[in-house]
Amino acid sequence: MKALTATLLCVLAVTAFAAPPHSLHDTFIPIVASQQDGPNPDGSYSYGYQTGNGIQAQEQGQLFNIAKDEDALRVQGSFSYTDNNGIPISLSYSADETGFHPQGEHLPIAPPIPSAIVRALEYNAQHPEEDNL
Repeated sequence: MKALTATLLCVLAVTAFAAPPHSLHDTFIPIVASQQDGPNPDGSYSYGYQTGNGIQAQEQGQLFNIAKDEDALRVQGSFSYTDNNGIPISLSYSADETGFHPQGEHLPIAPPIPSAIVRALEYNAQHPEEDNL
């Protein structure tokens, strides 16, 4: 019984300290524009909104049949806001059966693949029989 009581007290203490602190600057930010359509019987939907502090978002999606008895949702959308440093952030994206594909000026860009690696990959693709050593 003592072990159960001690465990319960530990759980309560952890949850009390793990709770996020309340902000001293809770400011109401109104939604100044909003629209929504769906979900529709065919699986399509769309929504968009704009807030009083300049956040904007929109998205639309459609259900597609990609194989027999297999559907996938294809989505396109975007959002924008101003970060804490005053820099405008804008991101557009698509998501489908191949994954999530974001695009935005603020996203890092991978360096180009070195030409020696490209040549090695081309050689390997042209000589698959040499892979079976």
